[in-house]
Amino acid sequence: MNGLILNLPPVLRLTDEQFEQLAAANSDLRLELTGKGELIIMPPTGGETGDRNFELDGQLWFWNRQNRLGKAFDSSTGFRLPSGGTRSPDLAWIEMERWEALTPAQRKKFLPLCPDFAVELVSETDEVEDVRQKMQEYLQNGLRLGWLINPKLRQVEIYRPNRDVEVLDSPATLSGEDVLPGFVLDLEPIFS
Repeated sequence: MNGLILNLPPVLRLTDEQFEQLAAANSDLRLELTGKGELIIMPPTGGETGDRNFELDGQLWFWNRQNRLGKAFDSSTGFRLPSGGTRSPDLAWIEMERWEALTPAQRKKFLPLCPDFAVELVSETDEVEDVRQKMQEYLQNGLRLGWLINPKLRQVEIYRPNRDVEVLDSPATLSGEDVLPGFVLDLEPIFS
């Protein structure tokens, strides 16, 4: 990512509460914290990426609205991962049972869990290897299905626990498999 990465020494390790306060005090910035303690300041996306993100959000929202199997989240949502990082996927979803297990107070803050499903869309400002590392961090924290979508290459990397990453070239659609039963993402508007 062409975001600014600040390496915080262990003595300056931010607590969850301190990171939430830092993010709230700088609400015009998109901040993430890796499990290694790196503070990442992400730049805003360009118009094409914003449009693609909106298309992704819309397709998942529509499926989720019909099926009501969980809760979907956009890129402004922070997930406090078990490893200590706080990440914001471009698109995320959790099963309803996991949502309902959260207290009302937990729902108002960065969610204290890893999403079941996450999408990262490679933008012009992203370094693909950084996004791959982020997907691996999700997997290490309990992700069940993840898609890294690279529109420039018309390529998708599929992440699943205990399996090698599957790379698809120019797929027309993607299946939500058993994580998002019946969900099929149309990639035409993402790749065009």
